[in-house]
Amino acid sequence: MTLATELVPHLPVASLIGDALEFLVKEQRSIDGTPIGGPSQLWGLTRTHLELSGAVLLLASFLAIPLGLALGHTRKGELVAIAASNVGRAVPSLALIALFVAFLGTGFLNVTLALVLLAIPPILTSTYVGVAAVDPEVVDAARGQGLTETQIVRQVELPLALSSIFGGLRTSAVNVVATATIAPLAGVLTLGDPIIATSVYGDAGRLGASILVALLAVLTEVGFAAAQRAATPAGLRTSRRSWRRSPAPTILTTTNPPRSTS
Repeated sequence: MTLATELVPHLPVASLIGDALEFLVKEQRSIDGTPIGGPSQLWGLTRTHLELSGAVLLLASFLAIPLGLALGHTRKGELVAIAASNVGRAVPSLALIALFVAFLGTGFLNVTLALVLLAIPPILTSTYVGVAAVDPEVVDAARGQGLTETQIVRQVELPLALSSIFGGLRTSAVNVVATATIAPLAGVLTLGDPIIATSVYGDAGRLGASILVALLAVLTEVGFAAAQRAATPAGLRTSRRSWRRSPAPTILTTTNPPRSTS
């Protein structure tokens, strides 16, 4: 096989990538003459995508974080946290949206509620784990200082659990940004519209929108990773850094002294 014949199969892929990039920066026409692509349309789809993702994350945080704080403080909610985490992995997002559409109809609110149920488990689990991991001696010392249970949660456990909570928010946010692509099935036009409606946008539109969604997911990951680092108390960051840089422990071995031959 010659080099020329080896390169031929790759040409359609390169052409498709070029068409996808052109779809992102230049308005085009679909088969029926509808204007598609370009910054104007894609910005509108991106804005709706971000609005939906932000609303889902805010509502999920409002519901999951207080519950996780309460369960972690009492140390009695491990079963609930594990069950929520398992349910979040088991329930397909498409089936959940289909269920909401069947009973509640289409629209922004219904899609938001469906995605909230998928966003809650990572936040709830990480909040519970972060609070439950606080040293009980620290909590007892706070009680000894006269703090109420609410004050202990707010002033002691919550600051120490912020890093874990932001880890859950980070996971949930990336999942929501990626899953919001199926919102057009319920009447909310996000960046998933070019991915789903290939008969209108073609393969170039599908690939171009996929690139944008992937970029949003990466930016979300990076942004929440920076927020998680900023939310970690300086003392914990210092201790982790020193632990990573500390030399490996020396293993001391003892040997029996040589026996006297005399």
